Parts: sequence; C-alpha cells; structure tokens
Amino acid sequence: MSDFFKFFKSDSTEATVEEKGNPVEMAAAVLLIEMARADFDQADLENQTIIKLLQEYFLIEEEDAEKLFQEAEEIADNSVSLHEFTRTLHETLSSEAKNEIIEMLWRLALIDDSLDRYEDYLVRKIADLLYVSNSNVLRIKHELTSN
Repeated sequence: MSDFFKFFKSDSTEATVEEKGNPVEMAAAVLLIEMARADFDQADLENQTIIKLLQEYFLIEEEDAEKLFQEAEEIADNSVSLHEFTRTLHETLSSEAKNEIIEMLWRLALIDDSLDRYEDYLVRKIADLLYVSNSNVLRIKHELTSN
C-alpha cells in the first residue's frame, strides 16, 4: 500500500523540468505557455511571440527556442501547479532578472492588444510567487503600454 502513496507523492513534473536542459529557461518557457493559455485561446501569434521572447531573453538560436517551446508545452500539459516553476526562478534569479520575467509575461499578455482578466491575474500571481512587488509589476506594465 505504501507504493500507492509514493506514486502520488512523486514529483515527476519537477524531475522532468530539471532533466530537460536549463531549468531557468524551461521554467520561464512553461510560464509563458501558461500565459498564452490563460485566456483559453493559445493563438499562433502567441506561440511565435513566446519563441521570439525566449530567443531574445536567453540569447538562443531560433531552432533552440522552438525546441525549448515544444518541450515546455509537454511539461505544461502535465503540470498541476505554477509553484515548481516559480520556485526555480525565485531561487535562481536576481530581482532584476525576475522583473525581466514579468516583462516577458506582460509582453505576451498584451501582444493581441487585449488584456484578458485571466492574463492580468496570472501575471500578478506569478509576480507574487516570485516576490516581485506590485509597484514593479505595474511599472513594467505601464512602460510597455505607454510605448
């Protein structure tokens, strides 16, 4: 009977994240995919934007960004919580780098010129889990929307 409970206690998604390359890149990619899915409509424009954001922020080639995107989608499909991804980022990144993650999320959320309430909520939730202040979240959003 104890094997039954071990199955449910296993953290297979987290192990998968760490097995697949850079855990920071993977965690960020999964969070971006979750953002694209937040409004229940993951459009091609959002997918293309995720790949471009991954290239830009992590300085990787398009082919590597596409592979990262595909692997992150698989992980996102099987994940049940944001905590394992935000924990990886929180424990690894500086405050400035966390702000860049929030900027990536806002850029993706605003790509279709329509901010869905679920997208807004998700950015704030992730920021909270990364210990990014609400004032920074709003400042980043304002900088992106005023350009």
